[in-house]
Amino acid sequence: MTATRTLPSPVQSAGGQSWSALAVLMIGTFMFVLDFFIVNVALPSIQQGLGAGEGAIEWIVAGYAISTAFLLVTGGRLGDQFGRRRMFAIGMTVFVLTSAACALAPDPAMLVAARILQGVGAALMAPNILSILGVVYSGPARVRAISVYGMVMGLAAVSGQLIGGILIRADLAGLGWRAIFWINVPLGVAALLACPRLVPESRAGQGSRFDLAGVALITACLVAVVLPLVDGRQEGWPAWSWIALGSAVPLAVAFLAHQRRKAGRGGVPLLNPRVFSSWPLRAGLITQTVFWCQQAASYLVLGLYLQQGRGLSPLTAGAVFAFLAAGYLITSFQAPALTVRFGRNVIAAGAVLAAAGDCALYLATVHGGTVAWLFPGLVLLGAGQGLCITPLTTTVLSHADPATAGSVSGALSTAQQVGNSIGVAVTGVLFFGALGHGYGLAFERSVLQMGVLLLLVTALTRLMPGRQRAA
Repeated sequence: MTATRTLPSPVQSAGGQSWSALAVLMIGTFMFVLDFFIVNVALPSIQQGLGAGEGAIEWIVAGYAISTAFLLVTGGRLGDQFGRRRMFAIGMTVFVLTSAACALAPDPAMLVAARILQGVGAALMAPNILSILGVVYSGPARVRAISVYGMVMGLAAVSGQLIGGILIRADLAGLGWRAIFWINVPLGVAALLACPRLVPESRAGQGSRFDLAGVALITACLVAVVLPLVDGRQEGWPAWSWIALGSAVPLAVAFLAHQRRKAGRGGVPLLNPRVFSSWPLRAGLITQTVFWCQQAASYLVLGLYLQQGRGLSPLTAGAVFAFLAAGYLITSFQAPALTVRFGRNVIAAGAVLAAAGDCALYLATVHGGTVAWLFPGLVLLGAGQGLCITPLTTTVLSHADPATAGSVSGALSTAQQVGNSIGVAVTGVLFFGALGHGYGLAFERSVLQMGVLLLLVTALTRLMPGRQRAA
């Protein structure tokens, strides 16, 4: 994949334009990841302030992930065709405007609608961030840049609850939970002002008509998977939900066949078929999806358990999440170097460590002691996640060649958001289904399920690429 202009060497300009571009892109990364997780600590306040029911609570979290997942591959392809910096800026603009709409929402329906549109902005930003990194940086600089991306993404995930708790407790200008959305506005405006000066423009060297049929097929496939999982439980699993789930496989097959056919005719497909012709890359995408199935769901149920089950305030609940963040910070800064040396084994070790954390959380809940009994499990869980999040991204992307880097980055981001959506939906079935017997039992069942998923991640790492390549 080639750029439209010659870009400066990141190795030779470490203090100049290239690393300044990384700073701007990391603002976008931090924002779109933070907004998935920051709402968890605010859900009880939103539920009370807007009178939202269980269904609305799930949609506030999952709606953002669903719309992001539906459009990530499309967002990456639009960047390839019309300019990656341009689509990043458009996505940031949409994200800022819809963040303000979330903050002003008068009822649950408006908040859910704004969150879905916010996900559209994230979908235009996220894949183009990775694509720009792949174009601007090369060699060891690319490994460092992607490592920074992974660390920022993980830090946003584990710190979201603490930041949310602080903002809600501060009650700035009487905004309460609405401040968690207003915070995006100044950050986004700053990134937009800096973007034209600091981020080089690039696009794919090959032009072609946009693959509308591919967009329609992949969107239908994702809708068929995620929508029934989110709404099926609330409606008693009606016939349409099973029909939709059953149609997902043929839709996926039709999408892949269309992509191969379009590529075979010399066109530019939405997703490069070579991504799926390599078994290590396929294994990496599957592992990414399974990992994020438990990642997003664990924060959701922990936030609800701490506040509604244990009666903690948003600030105190956020402070409890700080133990998870501490574990993450302990390992995440060492993860890139460890990945270069040990490759996929770092991910396997992290998944085992995180599973041990879930086991410790289960035992602490069964014991029925104070909240402090949760701290060791949270530290282990965070430490394990720190060994997984960055290495997952870098290991897979480092094995993508220049021709497939854009498609792989879009597929990785899509796998993450699909995992988020499916995880929230499936864990929601377990958690909310057990609430009749108390928050303790609901949380116990949820962490056991997530521990099993982490052990599955451990097994899947054996199918992933080995040590990452430097270029």
